[in-house]
Amino acid sequence: MFERDWEWSELTAFAADKGSEATMAVVSGRRRQGKSFLLDSLARAAGGFYFCAYEATEAESLRRFGDELGQYSGSIAPMRFDRWEQAVDALLALGRERPVPVVLDEFPYLARATPALPSIVQVAYGPRRTERLASRTRLLLCGSSLSFMGKLLSGTSPLRGRAGLELVVQPLDFRQASAFWGIDDPRLALLVHSVVGGTPAYRREFVRDDTPADLEDFDSWVCRTALSPSSPLYREARYLLADEADLRDRALYHSVLAALASGNATAGRIAGCLERPISDITHPLTVLQDCGLVRKESDAFRKNRSVYRVGEPLIAFDHAISRPKLPLLDRGMAEQVWESSQPRFLSAVVGPHFEQVCREWVAHFAAPETFGGMPIEVTYGTVPDQGERTSYELDVVVRGAVGQDGGVLLSLGEAKWDQVMGVGHLERLRRAATLLAGRGVDMSAVRLACYSGAGFTEELRAAGKRGEVVLVDLARLYSGE
Repeated sequence: MFERDWEWSELTAFAADKGSEATMAVVSGRRRQGKSFLLDSLARAAGGFYFCAYEATEAESLRRFGDELGQYSGSIAPMRFDRWEQAVDALLALGRERPVPVVLDEFPYLARATPALPSIVQVAYGPRRTERLASRTRLLLCGSSLSFMGKLLSGTSPLRGRAGLELVVQPLDFRQASAFWGIDDPRLALLVHSVVGGTPAYRREFVRDDTPADLEDFDSWVCRTALSPSSPLYREARYLLADEADLRDRALYHSVLAALASGNATAGRIAGCLERPISDITHPLTVLQDCGLVRKESDAFRKNRSVYRVGEPLIAFDHAISRPKLPLLDRGMAEQVWESSQPRFLSAVVGPHFEQVCREWVAHFAAPETFGGMPIEVTYGTVPDQGERTSYELDVVVRGAVGQDGGVLLSLGEAKWDQVMGVGHLERLRRAATLLAGRGVDMSAVRLACYSGAGFTEELRAAGKRGEVVLVDLARLYSGE
């Protein structure tokens, strides 16, 4: 188990809860994050029951469930259930003597075959039901379909208000991923992260611990993994969509993601790219957000303007690099495709990913004194310049708390992956700050910041030493505050 201490502590605390009544938890997260490993380990450590469902009819699922529950209970013959009401009560009976964790993994498969199953669990966990009051079963419902699991406890769902723990197992952050892949070079670490993100299984199961030896090996590594038809990583991005049952017209969803990967970040531009009315892409964008594959960000200075970004690096890489050249890649021409795709990789994949990593650094790793306060919101912003008939795109806009004031503007920043940043970039930030001040924005606490993957000129470094600008390079992203 790697960097899952917090998740493990939450699960063990739930499983060992001394309460006298049965409780329930919901655990979710995309595939390959280690949810099943965590829950199976929990059941083994606490002497609990673990059942992993697969796509099957209700009758087959109940038969498998009875067989495995009989083996767990030491029953001479398999246990047989005609209905899930009986099966859930059997799980409650396991906790009559002590707290017992009980895991129903891949719960969406069970609910798909038995749509009433969430309601059945709701009734079983009724506040005054005798079977629940006499049980200390710690039921954990787990699933990889984020759209399904996200709705399990929301709105008018039968299980709303029933769960005592809602845990989402997230991918590793960029620093954890660097350590997990065993990469010490921050530039190489970010390049790898821009392809595979922070999903643990991609290193172990998908590329069999094949990691790039150094920067010179990175191109070869991409060709033998993400662009190789013989590698499971090659098709994984397409399978991520297949995990979501709510995605009906998969071709449309792939086209939306392809438009996003091409730099079409607003609903209008996505619709224009697909030659469809905006109304046709509103629902796909909402579903993709529910799945965690797309995230929506609001402009810091124009709240009525939002952009959409691909939330999974492997999908961004696939739609920007692999999908347009699938016929060539299927013929084993990875090296030729990769050589011709270098400019697009840097502009459409690494550049936007670097900007997002910079925002994550501010939100999770920067010390409060770096920006003079505790960051509360980190996003992007656009500042129009009417006089020059242009606008300034700010990649990292930080709002935070200073003393008793919340929501104070703390920083305006620009991020460049492949440019050595100089005083010209600082002047752009100063101009944006002047324009905002002219609009009445409180600039008293603002610190300007430059984020670069290629370094800074001596003149800009001197400005940094004078306190005129915060400079963040790759070394600081991966090991500094």
